[in-house]
Amino acid sequence: MSVTLFALALMAFTPQAAGTGTAMASPPQAGELAAQTLAAGREDEALAVLQRASAADPHDPAVLINLGIAYAHKGEDAKARAAFEAALACREVVELDTADGSTTDSRRLARKALRMLERGEFRPRSEQLTYRD
Repeated sequence: MSVTLFALALMAFTPQAAGTGTAMASPPQAGELAAQTLAAGREDEALAVLQRASAADPHDPAVLINLGIAYAHKGEDAKARAAFEAALACREVVELDTADGSTTDSRRLARKALRMLERGEFRPRSEQLTYRD
């Protein structure tokens, strides 16, 4: 699975997708999850947005997951791990709509992100190890 596909799969609810519904207590303001910015590979811009959102609500698992993805894309694995683990530890578990149209809970996504981080799947393809038959 490519890094971009995973990032898109973890993009949570945005106001434009309100019709798809999630269990988030209060929908984020437009752009707070930096979904399009992150998917476009603009990690610095996404980090700025996500850091502000996380400061405003440090217990929002959707923000923490996307923050972890942004850190991972920048190669800041320790910060990415901390964000994913914080999302996993959140008391509130929310259902998140994914880009592929499925819905899953925030803890499941956080666990998946941690496994991907361990396997190096957030690194650009050119930096990933490949196995040959």
